[in-house]
Amino acid sequence: MSNAKTIGWDLGGVHVKAALIRDGRVQEAVQVPCPLWQGVTALDASLALLPDWARDEASHAVTMTGELTDCFADRTAGVAALAGWAAEELKGRVQIFAGRSGFVAPSEAAAHAFDIASANWYATAAQIGRIVPDALLVDIGSTTADLIPIVAGRPAATGYSDAERLETGELVYTGVVRTPLIGLCDHAPFRGRRTRLMTETFAHAADVYRILGDLPPETDQQGTGDRKGKSVPESETRLARIVGRDREEGDAQAWAALAAHFAETQLRLLYDSASTLLSRPDMPPEAPLVTCGAGAFVGDRLAARLGRKRTGLAELLASRSGEAASTWISTCGPAVAVGLIAEDITR
Repeated sequence: MSNAKTIGWDLGGVHVKAALIRDGRVQEAVQVPCPLWQGVTALDASLALLPDWARDEASHAVTMTGELTDCFADRTAGVAALAGWAAEELKGRVQIFAGRSGFVAPSEAAAHAFDIASANWYATAAQIGRIVPDALLVDIGSTTADLIPIVAGRPAATGYSDAERLETGELVYTGVVRTPLIGLCDHAPFRGRRTRLMTETFAHAADVYRILGDLPPETDQQGTGDRKGKSVPESETRLARIVGRDREEGDAQAWAALAAHFAETQLRLLYDSASTLLSRPDMPPEAPLVTCGAGAFVGDRLAARLGRKRTGLAELLASRSGEAASTWISTCGPAVAVGLIAEDITR
């Protein structure tokens, strides 16, 4: 084994993800919180939370979504700022992933901003296409879901930018942690009646999936709506407020039923987009779903609802990863993918 190593990075607006690649294998992967809306200095604190290898000399491959954070005037400014931070703070050679345009130097990032901005999905889809030539990538994260057709081994999204993919259904702005429940529907059933919801951000998707026992604790890194704890009773309290209730007005079964309604509503949003994309003439009927992200468990349910085979990203990369990385490969998919792509180019 050589001493050379590549680190793949995904600089997001609420998390930083990093993956250590050596000799074509994913040795470790990790995610830490990053409140980037507070400014670029938030990245310094996130870097300090990462394992020592993230601060070592390496070849760095960087993709990003944090450029859309509202601390930046626009996406171009965000891309330039994040690329500049990476060039200054990461030790070793730094390349910025520009999706369909390959890799560029940090100094060239602003000129390629529209290829770089939120192109992390392209890295994951490109890596999957090397293994599964025809598939639908379903990457459900804490905030958003990317549904990307892969045809003949290449990403085949009709849209590219966030705006375009919102129009095509290839970006569904819903996730398993940060999505306010009021963003999923405006009515819900409770105690035999269909009630309107309070238009407040009392509760989020993480509350739903904590109550249902689905959310992996290690991916539950964001604060709650009321800045209180993450226990099931505390999540039930927040959920109750959405329907104008106190927690004592229902039992565990009632709150679980309400949570299941929101989970079903989110699944329907994803189903509508996925079924449309799978109906494309160039998508073979046997094309599987490749699921990943903090909400991979929702992706697995989506595959079952669609009647499609599925496989997880971690399963696809099992031959190229170590045990230490297996837990986080799914959640850190773009960081893993961009690191593998960068290393394969140089090998």
